[in-house]
Amino acid sequence: METWKQDCHLCPRECGADRSGGKQGVCKSGPEARVSRASLHYWEEPCISGERGSGTVFFSGCGLGCVYCQNHRISGAKMGKTVTVEELSRLFGLIQEKGAENINLVTPDHYAPVIMEALLLAKKEGLYLPVVYNCSGYEKTETLCRLEGYVDIYLTDFKYMDSSLAARYSHAPDYPGRAMEALTEMVRQCGDAVFDEGGIMRRGVIVRHLLLPGCVNNGQRVLREVFGKFGNQIYYSLMNQYTPCVQEDRYPELCRRVTCREYDALVDYALELGIENGFIQEGETSLESFIPDFEDSGFLEEILP
Repeated sequence: METWKQDCHLCPRECGADRSGGKQGVCKSGPEARVSRASLHYWEEPCISGERGSGTVFFSGCGLGCVYCQNHRISGAKMGKTVTVEELSRLFGLIQEKGAENINLVTPDHYAPVIMEALLLAKKEGLYLPVVYNCSGYEKTETLCRLEGYVDIYLTDFKYMDSSLAARYSHAPDYPGRAMEALTEMVRQCGDAVFDEGGIMRRGVIVRHLLLPGCVNNGQRVLREVFGKFGNQIYYSLMNQYTPCVQEDRYPELCRRVTCREYDALVDYALELGIENGFIQEGETSLESFIPDFEDSGFLEEILP
């Protein structure tokens, strides 16, 4: 795994940074993992959070870099603490001790080799919780193939089928094709969803789509293409929680929340397609803040010297 960190090609950006030599990649990350927060999170999909909470580990840095990212303080690697493989392994064990439903790896892509090593160590020490890979959808299939056997649940975004939107908001015009290839690999690995007696997912794939203001057509295209290929084999999560976090002068169209009419149009379209396995956000969720308090590192302090 050490050579995997050299001349980094973990994500579709293919930046080739010598991270093992201390260089930072496009993701603004070096060779060691940086974690900004670890905690029990109760606002994921019901089958992920359950009653005990999902054991989220928020990693710093990001290879995609959406202009509207609500976690921009950590995706830009401006916050977070460096952890060794051994410390990350202990963190996974601590999360299990806290009673979490799972280990939820948030934006893990650029630390995949380190995470794999830490999971191996943790499993030797008795880790048994399912592992959730909570990612942007902009993945390199080769990286996902190496993760087979380490991940039980893929909780992935599918942001765009419109390449012009992908280029404007994420500087990734190849996002639609990359995301579909990645999702195909995720479904190959995890297959049909499996739930325990309490309704908690133990294995499977959930595709999230965060509806952006003015982008209903893009959302409908995402659902049409994904459902056309995978049907109800996977689960769909339609999100209206978009929170404006953009430069007003550069992206004025994103300086508002999604309207009820826009979200209803997306949900109605999902029903017309025949989507049965889905989650929607109701009521005033669009007015709530889903941005974690990254000033509080949660359980992280308990495993650091």
